[in-house]
Amino acid sequence: MPQPRRKHFGWGREGEGFAPEEREFAFARLRERFGVDDFDRRPPPRLEDIALRQPRIAPPAPLAGICSSASHDRAAHTYGKSYPDYVHGLAGDYASAPDVVAYPRSEAEVAAVLDWAGGAQAAVIPFGGGSSVCGGVEPRLDGNRYKAAVTIDMREMGAVVEVDRASRAALIEGGAYGPALEAQLRPHGLTLRHFPQSFEYSTLGGWIATRSGGHFATLYTHIDDFVESLRVVTPNGIVESRRLPGSGAGPSPDRLFIGSEGILGIITRAWMRLQDRPKFRAGGSVRFPDFFAAARALRAVAQSGLYPANCRILDAQEAYNTGAGDGSGAIMVLAFESADHPVEPWMHRALECCADHGGEPELAGGRDAHREGAAELWRTAFIRMPYAREVTVPCAVINDTFETAITWERFAALHDKIIAATAAAIRDATGRAGSVTCRVTHAYPDGPAPYFTFHALGRHGDLLEQWRAIKSAALDAVIEAGGTVTHHHAVGRDHRPWYDRQRPALFADALRAAKGAVDPQGLMNPGVLIDA
Repeated sequence: MPQPRRKHFGWGREGEGFAPEEREFAFARLRERFGVDDFDRRPPPRLEDIALRQPRIAPPAPLAGICSSASHDRAAHTYGKSYPDYVHGLAGDYASAPDVVAYPRSEAEVAAVLDWAGGAQAAVIPFGGGSSVCGGVEPRLDGNRYKAAVTIDMREMGAVVEVDRASRAALIEGGAYGPALEAQLRPHGLTLRHFPQSFEYSTLGGWIATRSGGHFATLYTHIDDFVESLRVVTPNGIVESRRLPGSGAGPSPDRLFIGSEGILGIITRAWMRLQDRPKFRAGGSVRFPDFFAAARALRAVAQSGLYPANCRILDAQEAYNTGAGDGSGAIMVLAFESADHPVEPWMHRALECCADHGGEPELAGGRDAHREGAAELWRTAFIRMPYAREVTVPCAVINDTFETAITWERFAALHDKIIAATAAAIRDATGRAGSVTCRVTHAYPDGPAPYFTFHALGRHGDLLEQWRAIKSAALDAVIEAGGTVTHHHAVGRDHRPWYDRQRPALFADALRAAKGAVDPQGLMNPGVLIDA
């Protein structure tokens, strides 16, 4: 049956959103945090009230059947899901809407759209699920270089083309959404086992292009780990890497396109490494007296070689905000799974590591414990979080997240620097206190990936300036403390100034040269990662 349309404002499809009880829980926490009884609410724009400029180009007749300039298509492809995207959308500002949205059904049609766009001097924006939280899909055309913008939506290319059961791999089209991808693998007893928070509304090609991080916290944390080979359509031809389990033949061509964020071409197919579907599970939650005690336990688990599927820690306020804790202590959500063997011995040893640092199990052990207590409360909140912004931004709430990674010996200093800088910026920008919380989403033997969330009460008309002041102070602190500007959310346009500070200058020149080779007109996703 046909699915409801993607929202032009908000997360997911039309008709989806927070249930009344979820909305009440969220606003109860916000009222408590800001000491207010009510909020200055502005209604989101209706589609019929959005003024879009007339399309500046039209597709040629052979492509007309896969292209649209309808208002909904253009509005729904104007923005991703970053905080600035929501603020612009709330104001009814869709000035950067693409002129045409193309829905190719084959690689040949992708190439044809790129050829047409090149002749029309149109920028090309690759679009998977539109879940970017860093300004990665907005057709922002600076200067007079481009005459129009064409967004290429890959949703019609979502098939699992071939399954190699012996090698435990599959050839999958880039437009495959998470749920449909897993549904096609399930009859084979296989799974990609990559579950980002945006899983339901993001695609394989988008995961690869943004170096997506999945829900699993150790060992196989990024999509990089699963890519066996790639096929990419660029404006200058097709690039296809050889399918191998490993190779030492020079720099990897796959690595050039993994994380390229659509500036080099469009990922149409990929051979992906798969896993057998898990049969054995154990999990639960562990309470700690403070966040750094939990971090020490997390380091012990990460360096033990146990490789839990989930091993994230929430500071006391983060646990309280999501309903996973009462605010008096930090929480670790811990889980193991395997397709081959029972995992209780691994769980037992991880709990011993936790006990060494003052951790006390709240609920841990059996197959379903990871779906009970604090672990299940966190899991539910995690999945439902993306629906929050469409109800909080209209109430002038400034809420955003950013994540980084750092080595263990620098973690405490980075954490404290970021918390202090962000809290001070909130006070300076809004005139009142807000909140800054931290969780650690991924753990490596040499360091954690801390994930920060901030909330502030802003003013309509000033939200972008207030957000920018807060986010800038936070990311300044990240770079100054030696962290990365992003662990798994990508760079986009929002993080670009700090990415420019992080990357080596000669590498930027090399990336620019690579773009010149595959995209000589500079059509692909201008303004992301490098300037043409």
